[in-house]
Amino acid sequence: MCGIIAIYGRNARHWEPLLATMLDKLSHRGPDDRGTYVDDNIAMGQTRLSIVDVAGGRQPIFSEDGHKCVICNGEIYNYLTLRGGLRQHYFRTNSDSEVIIHLAEEEGYDSVSRLDGMFAFVLYDGEDILVARDPLGIKPLYQGWKDGCLFFASELKVLDGVVDRVQEFPPGYYYSSKAGLGQYYHLPEVTNWEDDIHEITDGLREMLSEAVQKRWMSDVPLGCFLSGGLDSSLISAISRQHFDHLDTFSVGLEGAAIDLEYARKVADFLGTDHHEYTYTKDEVLEALPHVIYHLESFDPALVRSAIPCYFVSRLASDYVKVILTGEGSDEVFAGYHYIKRFGNKEDVYKETVRILTGLHNMNLQRVDRATMAHSIEGRVPFLDIDFVEYVMSIDPRLKQSGKRSRIEKWLLRQAFSGYLPDEILLRPKAEFAAGCGSERLITDLAQTEISDAEFEREKELSRDIEISSKEELYYLRIFRSFFNTDGDVEAIGRWRGGFSTEGSEL
Repeated sequence: MCGIIAIYGRNARHWEPLLATMLDKLSHRGPDDRGTYVDDNIAMGQTRLSIVDVAGGRQPIFSEDGHKCVICNGEIYNYLTLRGGLRQHYFRTNSDSEVIIHLAEEEGYDSVSRLDGMFAFVLYDGEDILVARDPLGIKPLYQGWKDGCLFFASELKVLDGVVDRVQEFPPGYYYSSKAGLGQYYHLPEVTNWEDDIHEITDGLREMLSEAVQKRWMSDVPLGCFLSGGLDSSLISAISRQHFDHLDTFSVGLEGAAIDLEYARKVADFLGTDHHEYTYTKDEVLEALPHVIYHLESFDPALVRSAIPCYFVSRLASDYVKVILTGEGSDEVFAGYHYIKRFGNKEDVYKETVRILTGLHNMNLQRVDRATMAHSIEGRVPFLDIDFVEYVMSIDPRLKQSGKRSRIEKWLLRQAFSGYLPDEILLRPKAEFAAGCGSERLITDLAQTEISDAEFEREKELSRDIEISSKEELYYLRIFRSFFNTDGDVEAIGRWRGGFSTEGSEL
């Protein structure tokens, strides 16, 4: 939805001249509008991508008395329900973000747990701030300190070189200068596993459909990424049942993209208005610096998958402002091949929790940055909190592939039998970069351009960064042309096997 910046502290006004320059670095996240507010304790601003209440939802949004204001990145899907319970308040806009102020006026810090959506926001009440990020980290937020002020921003690039150290603000947490850092969400502990297959498949069908419908909230055109794999195809199939017209988008590398073929079959079956783009190797090499700049990472798996996501986002931006994607399905359904080797359900459950809580550093970061690089908003129905909690309550043994010849995510496939052709519904999992044909392109290039001696030398010199391969070094060299890595390594999107709040300075 946008990019946000807030500088809080007694010297906040001192930073006002820098605010415009910082917002310029977020212009891709919000090209439609820009708003700022500054007083002695706060300097805050937003670049807006107008999606809900296009004409009237300008931020910061102020309370009735004008003493409180909020800037928010994301969407609050249950805002109309929440708004209905706040009839004593006068709403200045029809924006979903305004409900954050009035709910906080009534319920304080506890209000954050009632928000259903993807969000990162800063609320200022004239003295204190309330900062929060959604439960799974679908929307990004970074923090840092400088000269007695606390900084918050949607992307690392805004704070890099400005503050003493950049950190990631943790998903599922809020912060207040009075209350400190507090966790408002964690995945519920499961004590009784759901194991009735008929009830489970009925529940999956109903709850995923509700999650998709919830994400149609938009006053601007909306579409779906369509790779031709199970997850994006299901999101498109559910959406097509409720839209007379639906735009779908697919990309692939010239001469090597199996996804394009499958995506066409799905689009023809569903009757969508399908758009596709075939990119070349030269285009990949030309786009790579832009991909890494926006992605803010040099992790090989993340960069590899970000390349097709960057191209498909660019394609979609010519037609829509909101896009639905299939991310999150493999995590909640234990859909990765290696999980079939786990021997008991407790280990399967722990691994799904681990990869699910690490998504903010991987797939979610890729989707957010690639879409926002082209000023469109990505939404992830499979990571709807109600849906996630339901799927996590299913007996993990029912999720494992390889058991009794089950294909991965077989429960999901069974729940939506008839929604897609069998060759799509039963298509085995393929990684996004592999299906699009770009998986080996940079890997092979790095092997050619970086000698063994260079790799060992630079690996030794980069003691703060563990470089795992020539491919990662290739990306790191590009990354270093944009970013300082000396003090900010922990804030960089890399797969580290989960999240810890240890070391947080808040």
